[in-house]
Amino acid sequence: MVTREEVYEALKDVQDPELHLGIIELGLVYDVEIAGDQKDDVSVIMTLTSPMCPVGPMFKEAVQSKVRSMDGVSKANAEITFTPPWDPRTMASDDVKVQLGIW
Repeated sequence: MVTREEVYEALKDVQDPELHLGIIELGLVYDVEIAGDQKDDVSVIMTLTSPMCPVGPMFKEAVQSKVRSMDGVSKANAEITFTPPWDPRTMASDDVKVQLGIW
């Protein structure tokens, strides 16, 4: 059985393909849900830095692939949402804000 914390930890390795920064640090992952009888069906609720992101499908597949590769996961889905819209000023870590020049 996989835990939400393990999924978040695994997703730290996934980078936004345009910014080349981690999606957890960027605040692009809004939630992780685990369901199924064996608690092996994982859904990642996430967003993109822009609704018109040209690499959105590739990015979504990278997240799903990373989660599917985890022990204890039989099914993985990444759901893209734009509610709320991504705002790095409030959602990104302090380190990412410095790298993006927001401070």
